[in-house]
Amino acid sequence: MQENTGAGYPGDAGVTDDFELAGVPDAFQRLWTPHRMAYIKGGQHQFKNENDCPFCVGPGRTDEEALIVYRGKTCYVVLNLFPYNPGHLLVCPYRHVPDYTDLTVEETAEFAEITQTAMRVLRKVANPGGFNLGMNQGVVGGAGIAAHLHQHIVPRWGGDGNFFPIIAQTKAITQTLDEVRQQVAEAWPGETDAE
Repeated sequence: MQENTGAGYPGDAGVTDDFELAGVPDAFQRLWTPHRMAYIKGGQHQFKNENDCPFCVGPGRTDEEALIVYRGKTCYVVLNLFPYNPGHLLVCPYRHVPDYTDLTVEETAEFAEITQTAMRVLRKVANPGGFNLGMNQGVVGGAGIAAHLHQHIVPRWGGDGNFFPIIAQTKAITQTLDEVRQQVAEAWPGETDAE
């Protein structure tokens, strides 16, 4: 049991920083990310319709501006702006629909085909040992942008869950988004390429 010196609660000295601010230290590294404030302040409510949905607005921009790596007939592939790992892609339908069951048969087929192609391309350019594929459906299901369906394709490597993200609570991304976008886009098979 720690002795109370009368200068606060027992143990305060062990958790008081150089600025003499008491608190309970945790295992999290703090990274300054002011660019996320627009998303944090707006949350789900900032994306009300097709006019302000990033997945609807993106295809109207250049591939470089929107980080698009492939445009299909009914769906497209874009880099995740906040990747879990380098090469983290999103497959999106052009139509503004929230749920997988809202896709047409044609959209579903292209969605699946593009997902397979994305995995092949990532294997070619980055040689991951595996993938996480997933769709978070609805706000309660964890979707960051619930109003527009999107599927995550996250390449995984042995050791990408090493001590740094686990102990330091920090993720190192080794390439810029533009470099990854260019690499994946250039490796994407054209209409005449055989897979």
